[in-house]
Amino acid sequence: MAKINESYEAVVVFSSKNGEEKIAELTEKFDTLIKANATDIEKNDWGKRKLAYPINYENEGNYVLWTFTSKTDFPAELERVLGITEGVLRFLITVK
Repeated sequence: MAKINESYEAVVVFSSKNGEEKIAELTEKFDTLIKANATDIEKNDWGKRKLAYPINYENEGNYVLWTFTSKTDFPAELERVLGITEGVLRFLITVK
């Protein structure tokens, strides 16, 4: 029998070259999207950190971790939106 809800973790690395306002705007955008489609949400802002290797000629990124419970089809939609959003360097969504 398929699971209806599952727990997930999403780590997103935002570009820091656009400034703090753009990072706050993107964080709020994804926070709203996750709140609309998930429950038991926790957001942990890790702040600006040095990247292990340069991505798009950037050496630093702003990390945000979300943990949430949602239906199994929502992470695919979240990945799609993260993939087409300018200002997102990397992301990883895993089953907790």
